Amino acid sequence: MKNVLVVGSGISGMGAIKLGIHYNYNMRLTTLSSIDEVEKNTLTSLGVDIEEGRHSINDVNWANIIVKSPGVPSNIPLIDAARDSAIPIISEIEFAYRHTESTIIAITGTNGKTTTSHLIYHILKDNGFDVALVGNIGTSFSEQLVCRPADFYVVEISSFQLEDIVDFKPNISVILNIQPDHLDRYNNNFEKYIKTKMKIQVNQDNADSFIYHGDDLNIAPFLSAIKANKYSFSNSTNRSNNHGAFLDGDRIIINTIQNKFTMTIHNLALQGTHNIYNSMAASIAASNLGIQKEIIKKSLSNFKGVEHRLEFVGKISGVNFINDSKATNCNSVYYALDSITDPVIWICGGVDKGNDYSILKDLVASKVKTIIILGRDIKDIHINFKNCVNTIVNVDTMDQAVNKSFSLADSGDTVLLSPACASFDLFQNYEERGRVFKNKVLSI
Repeated sequence: MKNVLVVGSGISGMGAIKLGIHYNYNMRLTTLSSIDEVEKNTLTSLGVDIEEGRHSINDVNWANIIVKSPGVPSNIPLIDAARDSAIPIISEIEFAYRHTESTIIAITGTNGKTTTSHLIYHILKDNGFDVALVGNIGTSFSEQLVCRPADFYVVEISSFQLEDIVDFKPNISVILNIQPDHLDRYNNNFEKYIKTKMKIQVNQDNADSFIYHGDDLNIAPFLSAIKANKYSFSNSTNRSNNHGAFLDGDRIIINTIQNKFTMTIHNLALQGTHNIYNSMAASIAASNLGIQKEIIKKSLSNFKGVEHRLEFVGKISGVNFINDSKATNCNSVYYALDSITDPVIWICGGVDKGNDYSILKDLVASKVKTIIILGRDIKDIHINFKNCVNTIVNVDTMDQAVNKSFSLADSGDTVLLSPACASFDLFQNYEERGRVFKNKVLSI
């Protein structure tokens, strides 16, 4: 019987604990956080040893394997000791993968992975597939295996989750794009971040499919070494002879071994250049699973969107409010601003992960009339945009941010919450930040 040490008690860590219990492994949990008393009593009654508030290196010698939660850094003393003792360290995604033989569609990318994961899930569900949506999206892969196993898993995967994969081999992998993000995690080394993202396909072979952004120069250097069948999506008709998808005017052309069809971009439920790419990637994945083109086209046209991603909240006195709380980097904000034609009151700020704000300057200068900064890291925002807009206001709470935005907006303006930063200074996560924003808007 395996001795499994789980490091971190977030969604991934608790999911791994439940999966280990299901398979009668000896389980230990070590976490710097405190655990809900009811949940702690439940785990203890099931024989799980729990350590809160510290990580004891003594646990390393007990463990046959360590499951490291994605939020746990790779350079803490416990993990260093495990490496010195040659104890295998894996991610929760890897742990779950080793306990299922179902079909896996895995999606990563700096931006768009949540929307694309939901799109693929929606298409499969519409076609009657027994499918679950898991990973970096609310439900851990491990917990889903315990609670309701499925024949197909759509798995959204972050770079943090990819750091500790070993054998993980999805049937279909998708990389939407790679742009600078989380550079604080990678010692400001963009190359390390790129290589981590590319691990999603490292174990694939010619029985599998790899779907990628054909115009992304950060992906291109890795293509020759990839063994899986490659399908690109692109805005270039020069790629029309390749398997995949490309944009021809206002038409998307899908061309795979299994399917060939055309769809006008005006029939897509989600508009904007980035969502055209997301829809292309989802279409290729669905086609490779044998889903008929009529189902794919219908599903792309009736998709309802994703909470906290360019989510329309309401219109008050002619002012539109949009919740884009999931935009935790500058590239996501770029897509948001690019999709809005109205004058913008932009609410941003939080915990800066190493942003390069320069990519936003032209868009901000042309579209944003006022910036409202909410959160810890404000200096760089002021420095980068002081010459782009006339008004920049600092606030301390979401209530203040919404009230100030509304007071400064004119009829026909859009108030956009698109922070470009993580939320951990004021909120538990981006979901809480988005919910607080929506509740405040709806209370006006």
